[in-house]
Amino acid sequence: MARCVGVEPCTVVMDLEGTDGRERGEDDTAFEKQSSLFALAISDIVLINMWCHDIGREQAANKPLLKTVFQVMMRLFSPRKTTLLFVIRDKTRTPLEHLEPVLREDIQKIWNSVPKPEAHKDTPLSEFFNVEVTALPSFEEKEEQFREQVQQLRQRFANSIAPGGLAGDRRGVVPASGFLFSSQQIWKIIRENKDLDLPAHKVMVATVRCDEIANERFGCLTSDAEWLDLENDVQAGSVLGFGKKLGSIVEVHMEEYDKEAVYFDEAVRKAKRQLLESRILNLVQPAFQKNLSHLRTKALEKFKTGLDQSLESGKGFAASVRETTESSLSEFNQGCADSVIKQADWDYSKILEKVRRDIEDHALSVRESKLTELTNHAKEKLRKALVEPVESLFDAAGQTTWASIESLYKRETQAILPEVFKALSGFEMGSEFSEEMVSKLRDYGQSIVENKAKEEASKILMHMKERFTVVFSHDKDSMPRTWTGKEDVRAIAKEARSAALKLLSVLAVIRWDDKPDRIENILISTLLDGSVASMSSSASSGDPLASTSWEEVHPKHTLITPAQCKSVWKQFQSETEFTITQAVSTQQAHRRGNGRLPPPWALVAMAVLGFDEIMMLLRNPIYVFLLFVGYLLVRALAVQLDIGREFQNGMKAWVSMLLKSVVPNI
Repeated sequence: MARCVGVEPCTVVMDLEGTDGRERGEDDTAFEKQSSLFALAISDIVLINMWCHDIGREQAANKPLLKTVFQVMMRLFSPRKTTLLFVIRDKTRTPLEHLEPVLREDIQKIWNSVPKPEAHKDTPLSEFFNVEVTALPSFEEKEEQFREQVQQLRQRFANSIAPGGLAGDRRGVVPASGFLFSSQQIWKIIRENKDLDLPAHKVMVATVRCDEIANERFGCLTSDAEWLDLENDVQAGSVLGFGKKLGSIVEVHMEEYDKEAVYFDEAVRKAKRQLLESRILNLVQPAFQKNLSHLRTKALEKFKTGLDQSLESGKGFAASVRETTESSLSEFNQGCADSVIKQADWDYSKILEKVRRDIEDHALSVRESKLTELTNHAKEKLRKALVEPVESLFDAAGQTTWASIESLYKRETQAILPEVFKALSGFEMGSEFSEEMVSKLRDYGQSIVENKAKEEASKILMHMKERFTVVFSHDKDSMPRTWTGKEDVRAIAKEARSAALKLLSVLAVIRWDDKPDRIENILISTLLDGSVASMSSSASSGDPLASTSWEEVHPKHTLITPAQCKSVWKQFQSETEFTITQAVSTQQAHRRGNGRLPPPWALVAMAVLGFDEIMMLLRNPIYVFLLFVGYLLVRALAVQLDIGREFQNGMKAWVSMLLKSVVPNI
């Protein structure tokens, strides 16, 4: 211990033997730890001499020493800002700005790993120490530069207690008169503390050497050709016997470690072996996971293929899923067991659960697809069975139309159910699902009928005119009606309009029950009978068709509202009026055509007065023949020119037509 010459303020230097000195033997490590702690406790600045190549090494860089000293110092002494000046000797070409962060990080890690008393549990490193780092070149290689930088380092100690100086915050400073007593008490406390009895030097040597051997074996494994081939193979697909091959590779390198580390401290050797084994397992585990990933994909593909084949063979869906799932999971479990190595207790239960979920998801997807296909097939079959018959029933609409439609709907729906139940039995879904599906089919059947009814209702005017034309223009035997003048056009028109009105009443609402309604009566009394029947009732109750809904009919079942019925009927009347007028005109023309013969008295007069001419014709057959030929010629001409029809339009029209037809021919 000595005072520094030429350094102000007064600075005392205490030189301690190195932590790896040979003066006290390899086992006497307690004193060096005690002296180090003593220096930290009484000094404002502690210079720690460190070889550049020791940075980053566990033992050679004094990490165990610092860890223990930090721990004891926090327990024995209160915080005081001591400056730790790390002097890196024999500096290499590596810049200091690269070495300093590594060293600071190591110091911080040591501080964080030290168990701290409750009082200093959250105390940062900066509360106890101010870490500084400097570097010196090799004395033997660069003596002049070395001396120059040492002189610069010496200058840093000038005014070290000034604010921002090297001596820290100077808390807990002891006066010079009490320094001796204070130092004695500190040394006494340190000597009585047994926590500074640390492992011997041979343990440190074993630690360093076993680390080197472990690193060498790990490096050999990473470049092992057999391991690299196995790693490449597993990237391409699952490897048969993966666990046996990988376990053999790991075992070879672990045995090599055991051979080289057998003569070092047993506890250290085993600890480092565990670390090496952990590093190797961390290295090879991604390949294990990759192999399991391939097995997972393979199991899912096997399930998909097996399920498709089983379903194609006609086996039930649920039974096919059970058998295929069992087969796929069994193969996957076998592959996983084959991939595990004896050196590790790797658990593949999580990926097994993922495989189960994959299979369940695919089975659910296929089931939904099959059920959708089954439902669509049943719906299409039901649609074909209902659409055309319903359309035909609406075309021939009458009082029993909706009863017939309901009967058809029930019959066709019931007919399709056995096929549906048979198909559903293979899914083993339970009665509730079957009932739900049957309910959906029934609803679909009703929607077909209702949509068809809405479609026909949207064309009600056209249907009414067709119905009117059929009844008005054809007789009871469905033969075209000839208007000879004997028919009652008014009665026939009323009958035809009544038939059209009944069609309107059928398509006005949807009737899914046998409950009677008054729609037909209301329409006939209001529209067909006209104001004669409705005037008395309208006086008290108003127009029954002046509404947007029918009595006792749900709005969703209304196809044509009362107001719409009234509007349609008015348009229907205007568009069929011409047909009735034409029939009346035809009757009148027919009557005029039948009235062209002369009266009976004229015929008698013609016979009496023309008796001589008649007898002459009878006595001369040639005249009769010529007269007959002339009749045939006139008859043929009349038929060709349709003289009868033209004559119905008047004499002038007939003469005009005759001139246009005969004169050009002449």
